[in-house]
Amino acid sequence: MESSTGRRRPTIRDVAAVAGVSRGTVSRVLNGGHWVSPEAEQAVRDAIRSTGYAANQHARSLVTGRSNSVAFLLTEPQHLLFEDPTFSILLRAAAEALSAREMPLLLMVAGAPQERRRITDYVAAGHVDGVLLISSHHGNPVVGDLLRQGVPTIACGEPLGYEDRIGWVSADDFGGARTMTEHLLSRRRSRIATITGPQDTPGGLRRLAGYRDALGERYDPELVAHGDYTRAGGQQAMRTLLDRRPDLDAVFVASDLMAAGALASLREAGRTVPQDVAVGGFDDSGLAATLEPPLTTIRQPLERIAAEMVRLLLEVVDGAEPARITLPTALVERGTT
Repeated sequence: MESSTGRRRPTIRDVAAVAGVSRGTVSRVLNGGHWVSPEAEQAVRDAIRSTGYAANQHARSLVTGRSNSVAFLLTEPQHLLFEDPTFSILLRAAAEALSAREMPLLLMVAGAPQERRRITDYVAAGHVDGVLLISSHHGNPVVGDLLRQGVPTIACGEPLGYEDRIGWVSADDFGGARTMTEHLLSRRRSRIATITGPQDTPGGLRRLAGYRDALGERYDPELVAHGDYTRAGGQQAMRTLLDRRPDLDAVFVASDLMAAGALASLREAGRTVPQDVAVGGFDDSGLAATLEPPLTTIRQPLERIAAEMVRLLLEVVDGAEPARITLPTALVERGTT
């Protein structure tokens, strides 16, 4: 076959000859690299680059019955894709992991019921091989719809109500929250408040539980305000806490974006950080280091979470049972504590 320039397009046979492997090995690399040694896979990928070979995705789809693409499905309002830096990190890392496998990633946002119905119908029609589900809330019907339609799905965070039915990858929300609360206690803070995430999300629930566990009998419900993972939500929750308990001397905020709002409210109230009030966040998505003062936070391994989600999803597409992974978090100490 010739290209539009009149030159013959390189074929699998050409790639195999350059790599010094069989055509079957090249085919297996193109279809996911199963049963191929790392050395052979690298040789094939080097040969693909040197020959300029490009797989005919349409022909491959006809043979395999697959689209060779994956959806990144965010079940939040569209503006949060750009406002919350964690989503952009997950998106970029997932795209990079799939690019290494020569598979495209389709971005889909379904924050409203009509969007969810339209998107679940689209993915169930076979336009993608599977779904990376981001930010699922308890009671959100999208998980059940994907299950009923038989769409391979891996969630970011434990999908509440479906923990044992689909695979997921999560940071250790409970352990991270406990570590941050213990860190604030070690700074001799005795009235430690928290701004939680939404209580219909796994992170919202687990981070509150970790905070309570670290405080034990010192837990005081008056020092708890619920947020929504937005800057404005964190700002309002901090005002509520200051009105309710003006004597608080520390606050653990369940996301860096909400912590940015909390810092603004503390400035408005004339409180200095960390002298009057120590502040800890959760995520370390890049925003934390840019705040004033730079935010002490819990780092969750977002890039690794995305890469593991891609790996597990492609295994499910190939027929494996869904796996569940919890990854460790780490304290990053900066100027707010």
